Amino acid sequence: MSTPPLSQSHFYSPEQYEPCQSVGYLMRKVVESIRVQADARLAVHGVTAVQWVPLFLLLKSGRATVATLSREIEVDPGAITRALDRLEAKGLVQRQRCSDDRRVVYVILTEAGRAVAEQVPAVLAEVLNGHLCDFSVEEWQQLQHLLQRMLVNGRAWCQTLDAEAPDL
Repeated sequence: MSTPPLSQSHFYSPEQYEPCQSVGYLMRKVVESIRVQADARLAVHGVTAVQWVPLFLLLKSGRATVATLSREIEVDPGAITRALDRLEAKGLVQRQRCSDDRRVVYVILTEAGRAVAEQVPAVLAEVLNGHLCDFSVEEWQQLQHLLQRMLVNGRAWCQTLDAEAPDL
């Protein structure tokens, strides 16, 4: 996707800024609501969001390194290592050295971990559908489109700022 031309929008001003009207604030509140409800439903399996997210990613990928999981989840490697330590203690994941490069350690699901991870899609579908319960198909598609557009705009804006930053 090409970088769109950047034009400054004027939806917010410092003088009239109200957090409760901020798109960022509202998105954060929605994400937090989804996380809390998913956590509550997955608690019966003894996992929290910090734990079920890597389990789900491992279900999709088969295996991953700590660095890959850290990037995908957007948390620091130390935090993901602590979460994986807890998951390993629960018997849900195991670490496996790469046979070609012993420096590389993969994280894989155990059978118990796979059983928990397989519950995640149904829980997320239920929670997301609950948040979208009175949306039409068109509204749902429009919301997806608008959020994707915001991501593209944000990345482009960040690249512009990086390009304009003085070299130190």
